Amino acid sequence: MSTAPTLERLRFNMIEQQIRPWDVLDLEILDLLAVIRREDYVPEAHRALSFFDMELPLLDGSVPGEFMLSPKVEARTLQDLHVQKHESVLEIGTGSGFMAALLGARAAKVLSLEINPALAARAAETLRQNGVTNVEVRHADGAVPLPSGPSFDVIVLSGSVARIPQNLLGSLKVGGRLAAIVGDEPMMRAHFVTRTSESKWDTIQPWDTVAPRLLNFPEPSRFAF
Repeated sequence: MSTAPTLERLRFNMIEQQIRPWDVLDLEILDLLAVIRREDYVPEAHRALSFFDMELPLLDGSVPGEFMLSPKVEARTLQDLHVQKHESVLEIGTGSGFMAALLGARAAKVLSLEINPALAARAAETLRQNGVTNVEVRHADGAVPLPSGPSFDVIVLSGSVARIPQNLLGSLKVGGRLAAIVGDEPMMRAHFVTRTSESKWDTIQPWDTVAPRLLNFPEPSRFAF
């Protein structure tokens, strides 16, 4: 008889040993992580690492700089956004599609933008195979404002930026929330921005992490003397 840990034991350990200790205590979020199969979204070459506390290369490592965020970062982001069943979500950086699946389970609809066409196609197919019907994956550069100028209840940047673009803040509905990881290595902070009126946004920065850069977002000028 094999003594290798089962997938369900690995999933249980991920939740109890990584995610709960990171102050993810919302029982609905924890239940969601128990039923949405993270391993389905991980490239075949790295599937054995699906439940480890690490970022995983996407498309079998053939796309430099493209990573799946660690489970605890995705879970804490989802919890702190307080996504509601009637809300619309914009995600920038589809990656594997796992965060889009989590968002889809909480929201009415999700539009997820992915700059890499191979990643976009793979994520869309994985979501389809897993019966996720309220997520649209679109091959698009999330750094470029959407031409129709829609507004969203929730915006998630699944990667880091040097600063949050003003156009994304303007795409939030009043009462809407945006999550982004902001800063430079070795220290970045999670930013949660709530639009409290047509002209006011409140920001909290509750925890530290590090995440790969999203492509094409502005970087501050750096001068060498």
